[in-house]
Amino acid sequence: MKKDKSSIKKVSLIVLLITGIFFVWYVISDRYTPYTDQGRIQGLITPVSPRVSGFVTDIKVDLHSRVNAGDTLFQLDKRPFEIAILIAEAEIDNSTQSVAASSASVKSSAGKLGVAKAQLDRAQRNWNRVQKVMEENEGALSESDKDQSETALLQAIEQVASAEASLERSKQSLGDSGPDNPKIRRAIQNLEKALLDLEFSTVIAPTDGVIESFEVDLGYYANAGQPITTLISNSDVWIQANLKENNLSRMEIDDEVEFLLDIAPGKIFLGKVKSLGFGVATGETNKGGLPTISEKKGWLQDPQRFPVIITCDDPSVKDLYRLGGQVDVVVYTGDNFVLNGVAGLRLKIISMLSYVR
Repeated sequence: MKKDKSSIKKVSLIVLLITGIFFVWYVISDRYTPYTDQGRIQGLITPVSPRVSGFVTDIKVDLHSRVNAGDTLFQLDKRPFEIAILIAEAEIDNSTQSVAASSASVKSSAGKLGVAKAQLDRAQRNWNRVQKVMEENEGALSESDKDQSETALLQAIEQVASAEASLERSKQSLGDSGPDNPKIRRAIQNLEKALLDLEFSTVIAPTDGVIESFEVDLGYYANAGQPITTLISNSDVWIQANLKENNLSRMEIDDEVEFLLDIAPGKIFLGKVKSLGFGVATGETNKGGLPTISEKKGWLQDPQRFPVIITCDDPSVKDLYRLGGQVDVVVYTGDNFVLNGVAGLRLKIISMLSYVR
């Protein structure tokens, strides 16, 4: 009887010892190698809308097809816009018959200005998207991406200024009465608009990405400003890991990260911490557009979670990203061999279990 009690006591002590070890490991690892399964792949979703109205005459993409910036997605019927150009050109000819200078240079300059304005419009919209991403997710984009977008906008502005100067010289060549003639000014503006509308009749991809959905067929009448498809950008994609507040105590920018994707079970990928969140919405209102973090409900109050932006430079990993996909993340905040090894082993086990979950 005494032996049985002694055995039970030993087993109880062993269980308590193991429990204590696990408790200590949990507390320490939560600071040095924080883990979360509340990671999601985030990115930009761009509704693609035509700038002019017209019937769809050609469709260059399929559902879930990959496109590059500048690729033609849809073609609207060009004929109404080509006719408008001919009418505008005729108006210029009629308006300049009494003017000695040739109107050919005016038409050419007006055409270049129309194209330059279209390019400026696209560059401005892309720059606005970049600024929005930088405001909402600081560090989500690289300085190279920002510089490229800003350079494209500045170049487009310069091209418009150059085209306007060229058009002004062409107007002056018509004679003193040419630029002041209301009919000539109106005819030139009509030509600019007609050329711009023709340019907008070709709906192009504003950025690299994937066509996620569209319900458009040949003959569909597309209205200006109304989305006809959705483009998921694959150049502006990142991982948002929602980590507990006490996980952030030792975390720093550029800390090494390992993560796994459900789409690639058994594989572990490397990344790094790009930025740490400084605020989340905590009430019913979300003033200023702060990120909203869903919390798990349990017996004990779960610590507040904050978004941590994770990036990966491996281009092959980006092909696996699916917006909204779940990500398991481990952040290594130091060089502790034991803690890092245990955290890595834990993630490997989870990666194997992702085959069946």
